[in-house]
Amino acid sequence: MKTYKKSVLWIALFFICLNLCAQKQSAKGNPIIAGWYADPDAGIFNNECWIYPTYSAPYEQQVFMDAFSSRDLQTWKKHERIIDTSSVKWAKKAMWAPAIIEREGKYYLFFSANDVHKGEIGGIGVAVANDPDGPFKDLLGAPLINEIQNGAQPIDQFVFKDKDGTYYMIYGGWQHCNIVKLNPGFTGLVPFEDGQIFKEITPKGYVEGPMMFRRNDKYYFMWSEGNWGGPDYRVAYAMADSPFGPFERIGIVLQQDPKIATGAGHHTIIQIPGEEEWFIIYHRRPLGETDANHRIVCIDRMYFDEKGFIKPIKITKEAVGKVMLK
Repeated sequence: MKTYKKSVLWIALFFICLNLCAQKQSAKGNPIIAGWYADPDAGIFNNECWIYPTYSAPYEQQVFMDAFSSRDLQTWKKHERIIDTSSVKWAKKAMWAPAIIEREGKYYLFFSANDVHKGEIGGIGVAVANDPDGPFKDLLGAPLINEIQNGAQPIDQFVFKDKDGTYYMIYGGWQHCNIVKLNPGFTGLVPFEDGQIFKEITPKGYVEGPMMFRRNDKYYFMWSEGNWGGPDYRVAYAMADSPFGPFERIGIVLQQDPKIATGAGHHTIIQIPGEEEWFIIYHRRPLGETDANHRIVCIDRMYFDEKGFIKPIKITKEAVGKVMLK
């Protein structure tokens, strides 16, 4: 009996160690995390980089989200099911394209759900947690944006804080992009000075996947072009002096490399705090892959020229190596 109990104990310890090893992923190159994931957003919280991607699967299976954290951009810890449709009662399928932001010690996760069309329930929701690994709970019990405005399907949201403390959200599919102003609790939208709630800022070539950041008082607006399931998926950008534009397309900065991967797009940007070190986190498709859902999350460096333009980004197999966050 004692021998039997010892065997059971050793087996239990083995599976515990196996699970811990599975949660820690040391990536020496791209992709940086194991599994089929896409549409990453990221934030740096307490000297850790947190990535929030879509679980890349058919819509009926795409009903939860995982997160990944790292202190060196190389070894990543997996945080499983930080949110799923059991905690978002109006979301029936297709939770995707998360956007993360921290405010006053709480973490807010914006997400798309249900692939909504006119007359359907779905669109952009928001969830909240006390920690970056959740669990995230539905904040509103209903979508924050359900309706189609200016031709933009309410998907692919990105949230950012401007220099004056204002929180904006840019979003939109179907080749249209809107910007809205969020109230401080992220429970609703605030009209602009002219009374409008939804302002369209769609640049030429825009399809989906918008994101925005500031550098040297310039607003960089980036988006994805092409078909998300095809090899020509790519990222283009524009610059302006205001988050409202006007945004004139400058050119493509991220795209496929026939020797490395195809379908490089739907990205986010991180900057090492206090440093002029910039990185692009994005998804791409392995060479020869025909399944549209086979997407993997990668990271590469991003550089600017002396005029502030983004240099064409080289996608790599090597990734960025160890970069300590302090």
